[in-house]
Amino acid sequence: MSGTVPVALWVGLVGVAGTLIGSFLNVVVHRVPAGLSVVSPGSACPSCGHAVRGRDNVPVLSWLALRGRCRDCRTPIPVRYPLVEAGTGLLFVLVSLRLEATGELSALAACLVVAAAGVALALIDLEHGRLPFSITGVAAVLAVLALALGWWGGDGVEPVVVVASAAIWVAVYGGLRILTRGRGMGLGDVALAPLLGAVLGALGAGPALVGLAAGFILGALVGVALMATGRARRGTRIPYGPFMLAGAALAVFAGDQIASAYLTLVGLS
Repeated sequence: MSGTVPVALWVGLVGVAGTLIGSFLNVVVHRVPAGLSVVSPGSACPSCGHAVRGRDNVPVLSWLALRGRCRDCRTPIPVRYPLVEAGTGLLFVLVSLRLEATGELSALAACLVVAAAGVALALIDLEHGRLPFSITGVAAVLAVLALALGWWGGDGVEPVVVVASAAIWVAVYGGLRILTRGRGMGLGDVALAPLLGAVLGALGAGPALVGLAAGFILGALVGVALMATGRARRGTRIPYGPFMLAGAALAVFAGDQIASAYLTLVGLS
């Protein structure tokens, strides 16, 4: 894409799209756990109930212009809102720069879908300890549609690898849930697994396997650190979704390199 569109313009467009989606994700993070519609009613201040004006709903800039406070009642607006907006925009830019040069636009689209859903899922899991099926389900439909269109259009997506990767991921996470009788993995983790496996499988077997292993390694490292500092103990329930998503992100950016290095280390390459 950047071969026909100047890189600066490409980055700007993707970044703006990401911040706009990040603004919507703030609504998702607030309303979905409460069982509320993300469509209506419109955004309003939770303290005074006044509707948010259009000029006060511009990602990041409105928060800065209002100095982090509601225009009507001056109640502080959490800094998480602009951070989610800016962070999603930055994530979209990084993912796009990493993948658009491959020419596999369907894989890029699927990764952006998972990136957006992942932001919301990670925040909800950290705050509420669950991964809503509504978010995972919508992301799965969009990602699979993007990959299917890519396969149909011949942009290099290998359906066998995609399906095999999704199957391996769900087998591992589903198996762990069965073995631990639900104490080690939640249903939300099992539902998220095939989505991450399928999207990483679109990038290749290396990223798919690296992402699978990285989630467990990151989770183990953080778990040991929390126990060592007394912030957790054996049996403490730690949200696992963020580690799955972090492992998948690592695989997107460095999965091929890590897989190649590992194969060289063990003498298989």
